[in-house]
Amino acid sequence: MSLQSINPATGEILKTFNELTDDELDQKLTLAQETFESWRSMSIPERTTHLRNIARVLREEKVTYAQVITSEVGKTLAAAEAEIEKSATAVDFYADQAEKFLAPTPIESDASKSYIRYDPIGVVLAVMPWNFPFWQVFRFLAPALAAGNVGVLKHASNVQMSAFAIDDILHKAGVPSGAFQNLAISSSRVESVINDPRIRAVTLTGSEYAGSQVAMQAGRKLKKTLLELGGSDPFIVLEDADIDEAANVAVAARLQANAGQSCVAAKRFIVDKKIEAEFTSKLVAAVERLVVGDPTNPATDVGPIVNKQGVDEIDRQLKESVEKGAKLLTGGERVEGSGYYYTPAVITNISKDMPAYHEELFGPVLPIISFDNEDEAIHIANDTSYGLGSTIFTADISRAENIAENIEAGQVFINQQVKSDPRLPFGGVKNSGYGRELSSHGMYEFINIKTIFVK
Repeated sequence: MSLQSINPATGEILKTFNELTDDELDQKLTLAQETFESWRSMSIPERTTHLRNIARVLREEKVTYAQVITSEVGKTLAAAEAEIEKSATAVDFYADQAEKFLAPTPIESDASKSYIRYDPIGVVLAVMPWNFPFWQVFRFLAPALAAGNVGVLKHASNVQMSAFAIDDILHKAGVPSGAFQNLAISSSRVESVINDPRIRAVTLTGSEYAGSQVAMQAGRKLKKTLLELGGSDPFIVLEDADIDEAANVAVAARLQANAGQSCVAAKRFIVDKKIEAEFTSKLVAAVERLVVGDPTNPATDVGPIVNKQGVDEIDRQLKESVEKGAKLLTGGERVEGSGYYYTPAVITNISKDMPAYHEELFGPVLPIISFDNEDEAIHIANDTSYGLGSTIFTADISRAENIAENIEAGQVFINQQVKSDPRLPFGGVKNSGYGRELSSHGMYEFINIKTIFVK
């Protein structure tokens, strides 16, 4: 089977890749295991020197790699360059913090000496999505390499140009070839890789279904997993919020530089009835100012959906919601011509039986749900199977912090859109997955936290 990269702005096939044969796959896993033995033996400063070289290559060739992202995914060039810079920042973060995070931790006990040491576990398989094809990989890879692990990547089939580019980055940075390798294989072969005894853990960012399958397969072999899955993030706007600021941030939080195709994008705008009309008016105005079009044009705000299936799905969810009584205020139209474009839509009058209320909207649709009181706002926010991120807009920070205690999510951002940051742990609860990426917590997910006791 071949893997294809297709430009969502034009529908053009960019490049076709042949899958690895079984022998080629076996050779890569053998090399990964052999490299692990030498990589783990390096001093932390030696490993972090390699990390700094990776960050340098990312920044030196940022424009080139951004063009790869834009051509495969359809996000604007500015957003793609920001993704490359963010990836470099994460790599630098772990280069800076590795010695601190991995330093033995003394523990008081009845021993003459007891402490915790942090040892790598081996080869980690990363199953990564297409929507942030560099960032998702580097936020796994940087802490893994810093800790002494090595990685193999099963990237989404439609972003193999990005996957091979990442391979090339590590080569240019002088990283041993077996420390990271791209596995050009289809999803149907992931289970056999998980079952391979050389693989010690699996991290996945993707859909609920993909996560459940990987967790089940890894569980049979008693292998550690980390899952970052979907989200239906609430964006709560209280009556005392700065409405202009909230509306502007709402648009950015919904579209996430990627036409709304992000698990951690704001997807449900939960607004106090007292300000609903004003907020809605400002949100519609902000959405209508957006320029939809060619992602390589600097004037473009919103590029295409990744493929026809993505357009069909978001259009179905919108139309079904309208059929059930939702009110479409603007947008929600396919754009004629080549490419997979869809105009951002704002809808109101949302009820629980609509896809806009209970399904994840993976595209540029902004549903507004009103509430009468704080308890109702919290109920609506939590009335989902997901629990990834959330936002609260209010002038009363103390009130927001109290509400945050009751929000079922991995992160709550107050007066700011949700975003990942290498310094802060990132992950979800409920059907949004388990485990944490980034910060020290992300490094410790794939480490043997070993107790040493001396009598």
